[in-house]
Formats: sequence, C-alpha cells, structure tokens
Amino acid sequence: MRCVKRQNPAADTLPMLKIDNLQIGFTSQNGVTPALRGVSLELGKGETLAIVGESGSGKSVTALSITRLLPAPPTVYQGGSIHFEGQDLLKATEDELRKVRGRKIAYIFQEPSTSLNPVYTIRTQIAEMIRLHRPDVNDVDQEIIRWLDAVGIVDPPSRLNDYPHQLSGGMQQRVMIAMALSARPELLIADEPTTALDVTIQKQILEKLRDLQRDLGMAVLLITHNFAIISGLARHVAVMYRGEVVEYGETAQVLRSPRHPYTKALIACIPRLGDRRRRLSTIEDFNPNSEVERDELA
Repeated sequence: MRCVKRQNPAADTLPMLKIDNLQIGFTSQNGVTPALRGVSLELGKGETLAIVGESGSGKSVTALSITRLLPAPPTVYQGGSIHFEGQDLLKATEDELRKVRGRKIAYIFQEPSTSLNPVYTIRTQIAEMIRLHRPDVNDVDQEIIRWLDAVGIVDPPSRLNDYPHQLSGGMQQRVMIAMALSARPELLIADEPTTALDVTIQKQILEKLRDLQRDLGMAVLLITHNFAIISGLARHVAVMYRGEVVEYGETAQVLRSPRHPYTKALIACIPRLGDRRRRLSTIEDFNPNSEVERDELA
C-alpha cells in the first residue's frame, strides 16, 4: 500500500529522507516472508516524524533499513528506494554507508543496557564516537562533558570513568543520547527510546530530545508503539500495520480524526483514568490486502 503523502506547496527543496515503495522480506526454509509491503515516507530537515504501531508492524525494520543495518541474508531488499540527501542508500557502497552511519544518521535504541558496552567506561565509549566522526575535536574530554551536561547528567566530570552498570536506566539512556549526538548527526533515529523507563523518566528524556532537536536543528525519526507520547513531539505521524503505512498525516489531525480502524484502535488504547481496558480491540472485517480497503484509504 502506498501512503498518502502530505502536501507542502511552500517546500521548494527535496526532503532530507524519502523512502519510496520499500519492500523487504526475510528468507527462511519456506521462502521469503514479507516484512515491509511498499512503505513510503518523507522527512524534511529539522522536522520530527513519528512511526507508530504495535510490535511486529515493521517500525524497527523500517528504521534499520535506512542505513542497511539489517543482516543480509536473511534480509532481502525486494524493491523501492531510500534517498537521503539525494543519495539512494540502497545502492550505496559499504564505504559510502560508513560515511553516513553515525556521522549523518545516528541511532538511539530502546535498551541502553544492551547497547552500551559493559567493559568500557562512559568516557571511552563516547570518545570513540567523537574521534571516529569528528577528528577535528581537540579536547575530547571537554566535548564529552559538554554533551553529558546537555542531556541532563548531573556533575558530568564525575561520571566520565563510570561503567554502564553504575548508572540507572534513565542515566544510561541519557548517555546513549549524548553518544549519538556527539557526532552532530543530521538525522536522529530514536527507536523506542523510553520503553524500559518509568513514566517520570520517560517524560524527562522525551522533553530533552525535543529541546535538543530544536536547538541543533536536526531531523528526528521517532519509533514508538505509544500514541500518548507523540502529540508534543512530532508534527507528523505514520501508522504502521503488518508492514504497511496505513495512515499518514499531521499528528493533531490523526489524533483528532483517525481514518483507519487500526489507528482508531491504537488511540483507544491510550490509558485514561477509570478505563479498565487493557487489550487492543479487534479490527472488524479489515483485510490489509483487500483492494477495496486500499481504495478507501487512498
């Protein structure tokens, strides 16, 4: 299914990121199982786009495919294109991709405890990112301290020699954000960055991301299953279901007047006081492969 792209007559330049009709499958003994079925998305410079959907809907596959981080095999890129600043990353060489990964496109993943190396200090891990992508930086320690302070780490100099296990989950996630931003990327992909954190820390992390995105002018692709957190963060949202983008538009409009039954079901699951519902409601008579459904949602 091809998503309905937003119209912006004032935009005279191409989007920073344009995914067009992306089709990905995974090989197995039974052949190739489709994972993405014609995903199309656009993200402009300095903008924030949220991709929302339940586990298995294709959110993370979409995010990882942008810089071809999915292992091949079993991953098979069956069609489409991923243009970043005019370059089709699906056709890029490994050397070209290395110049993009980290330096131009950085990732924050949902489990900092598994993303951070337990045998290296915070200083060592952030310093590696800076030396690799910004060799012009002379005082690496001062640069590390500056980014730790920017993400809200209290007394950053005292934390340089800490190991990940000495930090709380919220502090580990802040370190991951500092590491990603220390390369000063043009696009930050945050894949469920607050899933393992309590709601108070979630709010702090998301507000910090919003402030840094505004201050640095970078684009952000936010991956989440939670509609409740995106209203103040992302201007546009794409809803994914079974490997397809089934709804795409301005966040306020989608939250106010969702068109797709899956979007309606996700919004209905936002926790409210006094609401005892715990499960996603059934989507009656919806077949994502039906031509009728495609025509109605086009």
